[in-house]
Amino acid sequence: MLAPDLLDSARTIAPGIVSLRRAIHAEPELGLDCPKTMAKVREALADLPLAWRSGPSTSGAVATLVGSRADESALREPRRVLLRGDMDALPMEEKTGLDFASSIAGRMHACGHDTHTAMLAGAARMLCERQGEFSGTVDFMFQPGEEGHHGARFMLEDGLIDPLPDAAFALHVMPNAQHGVLAGKPGALMAAADQFTITVRGRGGHASMPHDCADPVPATAAIVAALQTMVTRRFDAASAVVVTVTQIHTGTAHNVIPDEAMVAGTIRTLSPEHRAKVRELVAATARDVARAHGVEAECEIVPGFPVTLCDPRAVALGANVARTLGGEEGWRDLAAPIMGAEDFAYVLEQVPGAMFFLGVAPEGDDWSACCAIHSPRMHVDESALPTGAAMLAGCALEFLERGFD
Repeated sequence: MLAPDLLDSARTIAPGIVSLRRAIHAEPELGLDCPKTMAKVREALADLPLAWRSGPSTSGAVATLVGSRADESALREPRRVLLRGDMDALPMEEKTGLDFASSIAGRMHACGHDTHTAMLAGAARMLCERQGEFSGTVDFMFQPGEEGHHGARFMLEDGLIDPLPDAAFALHVMPNAQHGVLAGKPGALMAAADQFTITVRGRGGHASMPHDCADPVPATAAIVAALQTMVTRRFDAASAVVVTVTQIHTGTAHNVIPDEAMVAGTIRTLSPEHRAKVRELVAATARDVARAHGVEAECEIVPGFPVTLCDPRAVALGANVARTLGGEEGWRDLAAPIMGAEDFAYVLEQVPGAMFFLGVAPEGDDWSACCAIHSPRMHVDESALPTGAAMLAGCALEFLERGFD
């Protein structure tokens, strides 16, 4: 049975969790190289019996703890579980007004990775204190480069998660979700995310004489509209497919028809089949609409993260841990996937596991009105962080004790 005092234990180390979170928040780092963040984590955990390893591709590291309890069953191979926290920030200006707001212009922890790292460090401390109470191995994955930089994939390729664990778990805070409530769902939790760039090439000239040109601008406008129609007419209405244009660039003067225009955006899907189909249709739609306007279009698609697929057994385990920590109200089944993307998906492609969401809206507030992630005013109620640390530690202990039985 999961120790009933796990959440109480997390609350006793809450000052350390909050202190680490604030230190990371004040000095955000971007991409695959987060050395200051990693140094803060290593310093915070320096007194613990952890074995560390790092690789050449990122500043990330994996800390390993081996339980010292003798296994009663000599027939069973000790289990291995991985817990992950991401570390990188976003290239955006912070507008929270916090005392510990970002000290670096143009950078902010607006996705909560500072809290993910701090909660994972808290879970590491809790499990080290219980080292004699479990058998098996826990890997703590401190990962940079989640914000589109494929950090998890690089850490896998560097061999930092070798041998592969038997299960893996991660958390993501939600500032516009109910305080302290954990949530998840089996199957597709988050979408695959690809980027597209369409270059429309025509023949420029004077804006007063468009008949002498091959104008890429109306073709570009038509492509944007056609992409939206393509989704609604080529996919079942119940299918979660999103194609969003986020950039249009062209021209240098009000009286010049440009040679080229550029359109860029994102594709979100929940299955490999739809992912492949959308890629083909985006390129074909751009090409054919451009030809109808007497110009040409070339489409480049950059593959992003795969679909985040959660193992039903891992979700059931997490739900049980959440209810043990917070009662029946401590867990919520998500009705539908979230169309954001997450590179923990790379781990879940190889290892059964799950990611869960933790509500960190201020307790008692109208959580639905709070700023969401990636907002420059995104705010976290830090009193929810011990729940996240206890959830991670609890998932590890439950899996090491019982597996997915």
